[in-house]
Amino acid sequence: MYRKTTLDNGVRIITESMPHVRSASIGIWADVGSAAEGSQERGISHLVEHMLFKGTKRRSARAIAEEMDGVGGNLNAFTDKETTCYYAKVIDHHVPLAVDVLSDMFLHSTFDPSELAKEQRVILEEIKMYDDSPDELIHDLFIQTMWSDSNLGAPTIGFADTVTALTRENLRDHMRRRYAPNSVVVAAAGHIEHGQIVELFGKHFAEFTGACALPVPENPHTTPATRFRHKESEQAYVVLGTRGLSVCDDRRYVLSVLDTILGGGMSSRLFQEIREKRGLVYTVYSFQAAYRGAGLFAVYAGTSPDNVPQCVSVVRDQFAQLREARVADDELQLAKEHIKGNLTLSLESTSSRMIRLGRSEFSLGRNLTTEEIEQHIDAVTSEHIQTLARELLAEDQVGLCVLGPVDEAQIDWNRSAA
Repeated sequence: MYRKTTLDNGVRIITESMPHVRSASIGIWADVGSAAEGSQERGISHLVEHMLFKGTKRRSARAIAEEMDGVGGNLNAFTDKETTCYYAKVIDHHVPLAVDVLSDMFLHSTFDPSELAKEQRVILEEIKMYDDSPDELIHDLFIQTMWSDSNLGAPTIGFADTVTALTRENLRDHMRRRYAPNSVVVAAAGHIEHGQIVELFGKHFAEFTGACALPVPENPHTTPATRFRHKESEQAYVVLGTRGLSVCDDRRYVLSVLDTILGGGMSSRLFQEIREKRGLVYTVYSFQAAYRGAGLFAVYAGTSPDNVPQCVSVVRDQFAQLREARVADDELQLAKEHIKGNLTLSLESTSSRMIRLGRSEFSLGRNLTTEEIEQHIDAVTSEHIQTLARELLAEDQVGLCVLGPVDEAQIDWNRSAA
């Protein structure tokens, strides 16, 4: 079902056919994100993403929206730290229209100065909205703390002063430097034919030529510090974590199982200990932030300010248990089946498959089959988990970020885990 073709100009076309569905998801990926930005251009990748929706030589911004709405399609985009993706999801017989609209936006956007001024104001509102969402803001604070003074640690959305200072010429220069056939991947999944996708993009990308320097994956030094930011709120937001693994590290499957055991579901240790047993939180989970050259692994919890010391203590105790004791066979098997079940469910979505195709091509240069992933998960042992826990979850490697009305003196950070 998976096929890959490289056009004469160097653009890679990757497809995965799903004959049992009626929808198709098509994404144009660029190998650039916020980690490729300098300090004076924070947010430029995200601003470019916004501007590609604001009109081309053939279509106004309204026309772009109306054409996709007129066929019941979904047109969207996202920018992360290492990639940017423009995508559409449509019924199968509207694939040619989706490719036409996406290609037109990608290659022929006009970057009208008046539209740029409006979109800069929109992003300033987005930044304000983000600052008013502490459960999201705390994750960025944690990454900035652990990867201080690095491009990978900077927020993807940028800062108000850098975003407003960017000009039309800055955006065009950014695209010339970062958007070229050798840095672009087209990924499509759903009720499609590989030959049709190749033919359509071969036509629309015929004049897309040249090459650019590809970004070098950043591997910043991890600084496990503590950071408290005061905010008047009913809850405090806590992230406690450490160095993780890159998406290219073969041990990522071990970390996925460890992640699931620690905080990956309702039966996980953290959910049972912190929510079910103690009633301290509504939400608690562990997560990975994995990139091509580095990664982070952490726990998030939202709780009343008075509960923060106890939450932090329980998380550290759970880290210690993973370092010191072997995971039981039944718990290990439960975690593996949880991961494999979630993987299978995600494969029912054409959008999820399209995104997986794009990410895998950039990080690994190939597609990982479901069977291959399941084999890696099944091969994880309790010994693998304990060895990795001892490496990543050591007390001196753990950083802490707290957002809310919490005094740093409340946390006994220097104690040894019980």
